[in-house]
Amino acid sequence: MTTTADTGPETGPDTESVPQTAGQAGGRAAARRFTRLHDFGIVLSVAAIVVALSLTTGTFLTTGNLVNLLDQAAVVGLLACAATVVIISGAFDLSITAVLAVSAIVAVVVTTHAGVPAGVVAAVAVGALLGAVNGLIVVTVKVHSFIATLALSIMYRGLAVILTAGAIVYPPEDRLQAFQALSWPTVLGGVTASSLLFLAVAAVCWVLLSRTTFGRRVYAVGGNEEAARLSGIRVGSVRVAVFAISGVCAALAGLVLAARGGSAQASMATGMELTAIAAAVVGGTSVLGGEGAIWRGLVGVLLITLIGNGFNLLGWDTIYQQVVQGALILGAVSFDRVLRARRS
Repeated sequence: MTTTADTGPETGPDTESVPQTAGQAGGRAAARRFTRLHDFGIVLSVAAIVVALSLTTGTFLTTGNLVNLLDQAAVVGLLACAATVVIISGAFDLSITAVLAVSAIVAVVVTTHAGVPAGVVAAVAVGALLGAVNGLIVVTVKVHSFIATLALSIMYRGLAVILTAGAIVYPPEDRLQAFQALSWPTVLGGVTASSLLFLAVAAVCWVLLSRTTFGRRVYAVGGNEEAARLSGIRVGSVRVAVFAISGVCAALAGLVLAARGGSAQASMATGMELTAIAAAVVGGTSVLGGEGAIWRGLVGVLLITLIGNGFNLLGWDTIYQQVVQGALILGAVSFDRVLRARRS
């Protein structure tokens, strides 16, 4: 009996360890497959829509439509860059379109008194300042960023109304043409200056997140704030910097919108912050923070822009476009939850 008892414990763990190891290997393989699907499923979706629109319409692949498509994506793309950076850090910024409006109004007002270059610099400075204020309030008051930036968004919209007295503001007639320079087509096949600005900002944000120490700290803070703090990262400074970057991107988006319309007003881009966040999430940026990439956000922007373009080209009722976008957001968030569960 003693021998049997001794043999049992020795052979039991050994025989059980083989299927356990195989199960772990299978789990890791499944997680890798889910990760690849997470990374490239959105790209395949965009490719499928491009092929479908190319086959069903005769105007999708024309130069004019493609240039228009990129131009349509510029404002949402700039806001999506802001949303992606902030979400990766584990926060949300619902004030980006309010910052956009204030920055655009400041650009018009300063342009009126000091010229277009001064107006552009003032707009970017105001965007960075308002973004930094967002970060400081989130860090010092320790209110959840969703609530804090929602309240600040209302405040900034009110500030925009005060600055304009509820009216639309215009730059002076002799400076209007220079003020609208961002809406001009360039020599690159008619691609507008705003589209080039969007691509340049996206490239800078990509390098910042993927090739710098600051970018690694942003991912660390978003992945596990307490672990990041214990490792010596100044979490508060990173958060403030991230919100300041978001403010700059929002200000540039405001300059693009103001250049297109030749004016600015307090209600500019109302609700567009949700589209930008949707693009980031649909592209694969995790709402829980710590995961994501600028290129994913850009693919999300392209997908949403393609859906709108497709509805227009096919003559479909655009009221259903919101239903499709909502379904995409729900699907992306649900898939992210499943992916995290498979990894754990």
